[in-house]
Amino acid sequence: MIRVLVVDDSAFMRKALSMMLEKDDGITVLATARNGKDAINKVMNLKPDVVTMDVEMPQMDGISAVREIMDRQPLPILMVSSLTKDGAQTTVDALAAGAVDFIAKSSSFVALDIKSIENELIAKVKSVVRSRYFRNRSRRRHNADRQFRKKTDQVTVNARNARLVAIGVSTGGPFALQKVLPELPGDFPVPIAIVQHMPPHFTRSLAERLNNMSALEVVEAEPGMQVCPGRAILAAGGKHLTFRAGVPHPIVRTPTRPTDSPHCPSVDVMFESAHQQFGGDVLALIMSGMGKDGLEGAQKLKDSGARILAQDEATSVVYGMPRAVAEAGLADAVIPLHALPGALTSSIGRRSASRA
Repeated sequence: MIRVLVVDDSAFMRKALSMMLEKDDGITVLATARNGKDAINKVMNLKPDVVTMDVEMPQMDGISAVREIMDRQPLPILMVSSLTKDGAQTTVDALAAGAVDFIAKSSSFVALDIKSIENELIAKVKSVVRSRYFRNRSRRRHNADRQFRKKTDQVTVNARNARLVAIGVSTGGPFALQKVLPELPGDFPVPIAIVQHMPPHFTRSLAERLNNMSALEVVEAEPGMQVCPGRAILAAGGKHLTFRAGVPHPIVRTPTRPTDSPHCPSVDVMFESAHQQFGGDVLALIMSGMGKDGLEGAQKLKDSGARILAQDEATSVVYGMPRAVAEAGLADAVIPLHALPGALTSSIGRRSASRA
C-alpha cells in the first residue's frame, strides 16, 4: 500500500486530491497538511511514501518545504501546479529544489478539470514510489558509491562523427538536466536538442533556468532557429522538435503533428527527425522518465549507426524510458547521472565545429 501525504492550503483541494488517490486500491492517504511547516512535521513523524505539494501556501511555501524535506528526509514529492507563467516558474524552482515531477491544473480548477488529472496523478504516484533513487540516498549507500563512481567516471563510446546530441527525458528530467548541461563547456562542439515532457510555459521557464546555470546557450525551440554548436535547444511544450536542412546549419521546426503521439513534444518524433536529417551521425541520450517514449526512435537511430547512451537505474527518478532502451539492447552504455557530462564530452571529442 502506497502511503501519501497531501499538502494544500485549500480544504477543498485536500479533499479532492485525497478522493482521487484513494480510488486506487493500492493507495491510501496517510494524512493531509495545510502548509509547508505542517508538511515537514508530518513527513518526519509519519514517514509517507510520497507527498503531493501545493506551491503557494501561508507560513511556509511549497518550494521551501521541498528543500527542507529533501535535506532531512528525502522522498518523492509531486508538485500541484498552476498552468500559468508564474505557476510554471515556481514549479521549475521546486523541481530544481528536488521535487520529482508535477501535476498541472488550470487556474480555475473547476470540477471537470479536477477529474482530468486523476489518471495522471495516480500513475505518477505509483511510478515515483518504485524509484530506487530515493532508496539509495542513505549515507551508507553514498559512501559505498564512492568506489563505484571511480569506475564509471570515464565511460566513452566512439561518437566522434556525431553532428547532434539528442536527449530525451521526462519524470525527474529538470533535476537531471541541471546536473548535465551546466557541466558541459560553452564551446561544446556539437549542438544539443532536448525533449523534456512538459506543457507550454514550463519549458520556457526551464530553458531560462538552465541557461542561467550553463556556459552553453540554452533556449526554448523556435521555428527557424539554427541548430549550431554551443547551443542546447529545448523543445517547446505542446510542440514537437524536428529538423530540416539549412545553411550553414540545420534549422529547427516546431510542428504540432503528429497528434496521435502520447506526448507533445515527443522523443520518438525528435529521434525520427534526427535520423532523417543526420543519419547515423547522432549521439542519443535517454534519461529518467516514465513509459517508453524514445524507444522506437532509438531503434531507427541505432539501425543507421548512431550511438546511444542511457541513464542507469540507481540515479534515475523513474527508470522507465532508459530501461526500455537498455532492455531492447540499444544502449551502447548505461551510465550514472554524475558520469554523463564526462561521457558526452569524451565520446564526442573536441572539435571546433560540426558538419552541417
